[in-house]
Amino acid sequence: MKFRCGMLLFAACLGVAAPACAQEDVAAFYRGKQLRMLVGTGPGGGYDLFARAVARRIGNHIPGNPTVIVQNQAAAGGLVMVNQLYSLGPKDGTVMAAPINGIPTAPLLEPAAARFDAAKLNWIGSTNRETYVAYAWHTAGVRSLADLMQRELIVGATAAGTTLVDFPLVTNKFLGTRFKIVRGYDATPQINVAMERGEVEGIGGIGWQSVKTQLPQWISEKKITVIAQYGLQRDPGLASVPTMLELAKTEADRAALTMMIARTEYGRPYFVPPDVPTARIEALRRAFDATMKDPDFIADAAQLQLELSPATGEEVQALVAKLAGTPADIVARVRAALDGSSP
Repeated sequence: MKFRCGMLLFAACLGVAAPACAQEDVAAFYRGKQLRMLVGTGPGGGYDLFARAVARRIGNHIPGNPTVIVQNQAAAGGLVMVNQLYSLGPKDGTVMAAPINGIPTAPLLEPAAARFDAAKLNWIGSTNRETYVAYAWHTAGVRSLADLMQRELIVGATAAGTTLVDFPLVTNKFLGTRFKIVRGYDATPQINVAMERGEVEGIGGIGWQSVKTQLPQWISEKKITVIAQYGLQRDPGLASVPTMLELAKTEADRAALTMMIARTEYGRPYFVPPDVPTARIEALRRAFDATMKDPDFIADAAQLQLELSPATGEEVQALVAKLAGTPADIVARVRAALDGSSP
């Protein structure tokens, strides 16, 4: 009896000690190391600004306090970056990625190009939910969503899989908007320059937060007109601007649009590839959560005019899993809209 009690006490002690040991192992692994933050867009855009703000502070909350550096890998809208991480890694927790928010649906919509399972990526968290908008330059003939149904608006874009391309394509197909998409720009700053030069007339789908942060003078000087917003509901700050979802005429169209717009619920997500040790995933998730509450990070975000509404890694993981289970008929309709084929 005494031996059994001793064993039970020993087991209980092990149970208490296990988390501490795991934390100690994580700290030992990261101590003196460098963690790379890979950004799936070019420098200067919204994803890049958020990632650099996170990178500046998250190392303070990771056991072992690794140095964090940022690298941009924008090829194919960051799809090349995700494919490489998924198949080749490194899968030890020394690389974290900040992809565009279209990545979770890429395997459904671009199965030939997206060679990964988004639900098997280990999602670390998201800095914010975000309303997306379409806007027109002040000299464009389109001034409202009603105009967009009648007149063509030439919009600049980067690559497939981004909201700059995908959002206007699906609204053209399901709602009858008349966006003409000019692809090939490296990042939104280049599109902005093109707009000022008269090469394009607007943007078909971009984070409103990015516009407010990077181009406040365009808003105050009325250089641009927000003609529509993408979201499951209207942004309180854009209460008079209609959502694209409001224009859906059928439930099938609404379901297809919702599949695309759902990415706004995790506007700026972060992940590490599969097979990273569980203790390190947990440590990175909790470090991300702590960063979102860090007064220095909050001050950094305020200085950059970045609004925060974070989601935990577990919340993003659940949302991605739900998207991965989208019915095949809805996926087929959206894919047809993106590649221009018949529904």
